[in-house]
Amino acid sequence: MIVRKNQILTSEGKKPILYDVYYKQTGKPQPIVIFCHGYKGFKDWGAWHLVAEKFADAGFCFLKFNFSHNGGTVKQPIDFPDLDAFAENNFSKEMDDLNRVLDEIENGNENLPEHISKIFLIGHSRGGGIVLIKAEEDSRIDKVVTWASVSDFKARFQEGSPEFYKWQETGVIHVENSRTKQQLPHNFQFYKNFKENEERFTINRAVRNLKKPLLIIHGSEDPTVSLKEGKAIHSWNQNSKLSIIEGADHVFNAKHPWNENSLPEVLSQTVTLTIDFLK
Repeated sequence: MIVRKNQILTSEGKKPILYDVYYKQTGKPQPIVIFCHGYKGFKDWGAWHLVAEKFADAGFCFLKFNFSHNGGTVKQPIDFPDLDAFAENNFSKEMDDLNRVLDEIENGNENLPEHISKIFLIGHSRGGGIVLIKAEEDSRIDKVVTWASVSDFKARFQEGSPEFYKWQETGVIHVENSRTKQQLPHNFQFYKNFKENEERFTINRAVRNLKKPLLIIHGSEDPTVSLKEGKAIHSWNQNSKLSIIEGADHVFNAKHPWNENSLPEVLSQTVTLTIDFLK
């Protein structure tokens, strides 16, 4: 298996994107899976490396990357050393990052298989919303899969609440990372960027207009993003498929760090369902 870790994708005037690639050399065109992490996520979280290996074993090239403003750096890709970048993240930047990755695949790159046959997207949690919007608007995407995806970005801003007005007044709000205990800042530009692009960033609109195969996977015991959200996404597109994983939480029973050599049973089930769908 070819594994290329911490490759750097640079673009003039933009923060670099760090990515990993896993695949087996076959000499034939290969489908590529691009994996988008969620809020407070990163490419090296938990068991994602084992997920990548499973896809490579099944004949896919698997690419996972850090969004440029996720709080990681090139030298320290895990956790959140760059809180200034985290504060300046927004949906436009994440969409642009994914587009940069797609352009790199299209243009060819020595870290990837020479011939790519199809392009598939998988998004976890907030990354699910990103891949749904991108799949609807970009003809290069062949199929899309969500894992524990959110169904509505706007609702998470809690417009009109006391917290929202305080955020508007002070220009910054902090969210604790329960694992690292860091206070993660969000500048008010995040909301303003959403409002300026609200139609584009409405997941409901994207899913209703999506003309590509869509698989929605959600855990029955997800405490972070309710199963209702997965069911809502499914209800907006009659050609979509919903798979509910019994007993699975938001991260499909993995955790960080993940020191086992195999996936949790429900995450393994999720990977198998996804591979079957993409094949």
